[in-house]
This record gives sequence, C-alpha cells and structure tokens, in this order.
Amino acid sequence: MRNSREAAAENREKIVAVAAKLFRERGIAAVGVAELMAAAGMTHGGFYKHFESRDALIAEACRYSFAEPGGGLRAAAEAAPAGEELKAIVARYLSRRHRDDPGSGCVVAALGGEVGNRISPAREALQAGRERLIALVARYMKGEGAKERASAFVATMVGALISARLADGASSDATLRAAKRELYQRIEEQG
Repeated sequence: MRNSREAAAENREKIVAVAAKLFRERGIAAVGVAELMAAAGMTHGGFYKHFESRDALIAEACRYSFAEPGGGLRAAAEAAPAGEELKAIVARYLSRRHRDDPGSGCVVAALGGEVGNRISPAREALQAGRERLIALVARYMKGEGAKERASAFVATMVGALISARLADGASSDATLRAAKRELYQRIEEQG
C-alpha cells in the first residue's frame, strides 16, 4: 500500500497535468478550481492541500507544459537526419495535429496573450520555457546571430500557429503551409 506522501505527490502531479491541458485548451480564466479538481477526479476542497494559490498552480502548469512527457520538438530534432533538425521542428510545430490539439500543444501559443499582460509566476514560467525553445532552435542555426534569428524564427512559428487556429478550414491549412514555406526558405538561406 502506498504511503500518504506518495499518494499526495501523485495527486498533485495529476492536478498539474489536468490543469496544463485545460488551460491550454480553454484559457486560464475559463477554468475554475472546482471544475479543474473534478476533471482530476478530486473534490475542490482538497485544492489548497496541494497549492498555496491558484496562481501557484498556473505557474506550475505552465512549467509542466514545457517539460511534458514526449517533449515533441526536441525529440523531432533529435530523430531527424543531420542538417534536417530545423525542418523537423517546423514540421512538428506547424502541423495540423498541433493546431487541432491545443491541450497538448505549445503553451506559449495557447496562453502567451493571456499571461503576457501581467507580471506573475506564470509569465516567468512562460518566459523561461520560451528561452529554452529559442535555445533549441538556435542550436541548429548556422552563422552569426543565431540566438536573435532563432527568436524571430520561434516568433514566426508561434504567430503562425495562433493565426492558423483563428482561421477556418482551407484558410487555416493555407496559413500553416505558407508559414512552413517561409521558414523552410529561411533554413535554406542560412546555408
């Protein structure tokens, strides 16, 4: 039989995982504590046993979203043939699957606008995750100014994903294709 500390740690992790998914799907403001706890299979009264505040959970959920099992972009880059890492990152990020499943997708695209407007632990978590994403992209860039170019590259991916989610049907698909073409061209131009 598990001890109570192990059970509490598992419950906390479950709450964080559920929160990360729900926040990315619907936004932070749209998800209440009672609904979140019910989705995790627990009563809302137990929330404060695990977190000192809702803001503390939001920040932890944002951090979790970057470290989530599966680490998609890093895994895609590592699985790609040498020299094709950036293309693999773009293909994974600007995919229909990513566009259509925000609950398991990029937290910057899902929550950046909502969290970016205020100083908070969640914003700090998003900034740190964004910096790691930029560092991942910069690792595969050639030439001078890799970090600055990687920042623009990531901004283009995030913006294109948000734009594709706003568009309908064929227009959404066209947005993804156009952004991929643009980024693939940048990759080719770097040599």
